[in-house]
Amino acid sequence: METREAITLDQRAQRRLYVLNHVLTGELTVTEAAGYLHLAERSVRRLLSRYRSEGAAALVHGNCGRVPANRLGDDLRARLAGLASTTYSGVNREHLSELLAEREGLVVPARTLRRVLAEAGLPAVRRRRPRGHRLRRERMTQAGLLLQVDGSRHDWLEGRGPWLTLVGGIDDATGRVTGATFREQEDSAGYLEVLVQTAQGHGLPLGLYSDRHGIFWRGRTLPTLAEQFAGKRSTTQLGQALEAAAIAWVAARSPQAKGRVERLWGTAQDRLRVELRLAGATTREEANLVLAAWIPRHNARFAVAAADPEPAWRTLPGDLEPEELFCFRHHRRVARDGTFTLDGQSLMLVPGRVEPRRLGRRLLISQRLDASRWVEVDGTFHPVVPAPERPAALRRQGRIPDEPAASVVRVPHRPAPDHPWRRYPAAVNR
Repeated sequence: METREAITLDQRAQRRLYVLNHVLTGELTVTEAAGYLHLAERSVRRLLSRYRSEGAAALVHGNCGRVPANRLGDDLRARLAGLASTTYSGVNREHLSELLAEREGLVVPARTLRRVLAEAGLPAVRRRRPRGHRLRRERMTQAGLLLQVDGSRHDWLEGRGPWLTLVGGIDDATGRVTGATFREQEDSAGYLEVLVQTAQGHGLPLGLYSDRHGIFWRGRTLPTLAEQFAGKRSTTQLGQALEAAAIAWVAARSPQAKGRVERLWGTAQDRLRVELRLAGATTREEANLVLAAWIPRHNARFAVAAADPEPAWRTLPGDLEPEELFCFRHHRRVARDGTFTLDGQSLMLVPGRVEPRRLGRRLLISQRLDASRWVEVDGTFHPVVPAPERPAALRRQGRIPDEPAASVVRVPHRPAPDHPWRRYPAAVNR
């Protein structure tokens, strides 16, 4: 008895079989069949000729069942699966393809790598969630028009060290990370450091886009009594720095509104976390070193060109340095001897640097990120040094450590017998 070979047709071959059968029965013309199959009439006639002679087997592609000539070897496939499950465990397929090319010398396309690992039974690390129903906002046309900043609290060191907060800024027009730093918490010093890096590498942006964190604004709807008398609203330390740099602050009302920087955290938590693990970082200082090397690679991989090639970054005003512009500002009244108190420390102006007429007045004290303190007088910064200790403090420092402090016995004061208070016994006994 004659046996027939089973033929498996894919969806495209089944569609062609359906249309060709209608052509053979006269229900469709070759021209109409070519329109349905998106083929030329000549190709349809050739398929008809082969279909009449060979049957449905003519519709199966010739390479079906053949091993591709560029198929990866079994040894290489096993090595890729081993690396993906050990050294590079938890790395997404696109990032894994880049790491294999950089560190292992294995150039494998991401799509091929994804297929090889799927055949090896290794599921995808991340599953993409469907996009929400939100209108897409156009990017800014020029680099430097808007800088989005935020902080991401995450287990960046994966248990090898403390939890850290990554504070960073990304340009809205190009998607370029202009500055970032690891901090223990999301604080003003982290944002000031990001602004210093941005000013050093690019310039000053026109606007800053962030959430409504207390670092940026007071969060009050009504001004206080002191603000009403002063005629202006008090701002935070970061707000004073933005005002000095003439940078407008724009508050976002939802995380989705600042999606550029939110997507940056998704990329960083996926890629930077792996870079920190491969580098063996265990402290914040080591993490910042890895971060400084990762930012240029991120920009080369994900940054895009702005619609307008002319950047909008601004230069710093005058001869100021970024550290002088982005710092903590404190107003203190300087005593006649040139001393003042800041953070519980007694400080003083360097003698001879400030005119005597300035003493006794309120001056602006700048505390920079390197913990140095300066006083600004007529646009010029003068250093601040610790003040000499008072005699009482020197006596306390000179006391023998083992010698106990002399205790003072206070004797209660008793009024004299003829004190006027004793003249009114009725009032006392009342």
